[in-house]
Amino acid sequence: MNSLRGIDLNLLVVLEALLAERHISRAALRLQLSQPAVSHSLARLRQLLDDPLLVRGQGGLVLTARAHELAAPLAEALAQVRILLGPGGFQPATARRTFKLAMSDYGSLVVLPRLLRTVRKAAPNIDLTVTQGSLETMTAQVADGQIDLAFGAFAFEPEGVRTAVLFDDDFACAVDAATVRDTGRLDHVAYLARSHVLVTAATERGDAIDAAVTRLGGRRKIACTVPHWSVAPGLILGTNMVLTTARRSLEALADDRLAIFEAPFTIPGFAFCMIWPAKADADPGLTWLRERVLQAVAPEAESSDAISLRG
Repeated sequence: MNSLRGIDLNLLVVLEALLAERHISRAALRLQLSQPAVSHSLARLRQLLDDPLLVRGQGGLVLTARAHELAAPLAEALAQVRILLGPGGFQPATARRTFKLAMSDYGSLVVLPRLLRTVRKAAPNIDLTVTQGSLETMTAQVADGQIDLAFGAFAFEPEGVRTAVLFDDDFACAVDAATVRDTGRLDHVAYLARSHVLVTAATERGDAIDAAVTRLGGRRKIACTVPHWSVAPGLILGTNMVLTTARRSLEALADDRLAIFEAPFTIPGFAFCMIWPAKADADPGLTWLRERVLQAVAPEAESSDAISLRG
């Protein structure tokens, strides 16, 4: 058994970065170390733990079974060490830390801009790294401690993960405003007569939309399918196509060329949530960041942004 007196605890910080990044150069960048220094630390870790930890696989480095086993207890142990050695509470003005977030471009549209402004104002040395994945992938990454916070329409709270509902959203329709000058909207007959743009990132929601259309006795003709929420509204400009999507993603773009209106049928809405590792509940830095998220999505934050933009 290894004696703690003979272990450089900085190696555990390097291991944390390697398990999260699965890439030596990115881990070095995250730690602000040279690539040879990280490679040397990995060699020491392999000897210390008697396991290769990261091995070559398709597309790059992959974790060994032992590395997967270490990820969760390592994250929990380092979180406790940081609390133990850090100042009382979290000092955002002087803290230096990178938080890893995961969200689709819907979250990047409706949450990230205000969150980033809020964080940069209070903590100029706090950095945010944003990735994207399926709901299942993001949930697994949070549970494993690879991601600090993830955002999405999570329908359940798996073991090892905490959940907070940020807001509820519903669905609206959008068309080129020039095509509905008289009414500003479409009834269900005109809606079904037009072609549609579908966002595949919202597969579950798309099923709900089509189920509602089916109840009307109709079927949408999908003319274009895209993976991103943010590009979809621009695709219908200059056409007679319809986009049915989350209302907040349309409102975030604030494009006067679009006519936004209620769907001519009822579509169930959804709750947009934030999830984080249960083992990080006691992490004061992550607690601070979660509070900033809640501040960024509060209604008064939206009003404040509108006032500053007008000013």
